[in-house]
Amino acid sequence: MIKIYGMSSCPDCTHVWEQVKGKEGYEVIDIGLHVRDLKAFLKLRDHSPAFTTAKARGAAGIPCFVLEDGTVTLSPEDAGLHSLSSPAGGACSLDGSGC
Repeated sequence: MIKIYGMSSCPDCTHVWEQVKGKEGYEVIDIGLHVRDLKAFLKLRDHSPAFTTAKARGAAGIPCFVLEDGTVTLSPEDAGLHSLSSPAGGACSLDGSGC
């Protein structure tokens, strides 16, 4: 099962969530709905080198994918999905570069 951490207010997250709707093998986790899920995401973000670039840019690092082998990645393509080519609803980062 591939876990996808994100928030419903993030255009990049909702884009990938739409791709997995009704598909088996993916678990969507909205970190804005329960503090337990936010804490799980923050633990990943604090300890995984996959977030180094995102943190340097001031990005949250969502959507985040935890693959079946435990690999943490910020690339939808690594999870068999497609990235949002241009933000329809704007970007989440303060500098407008992404989420």
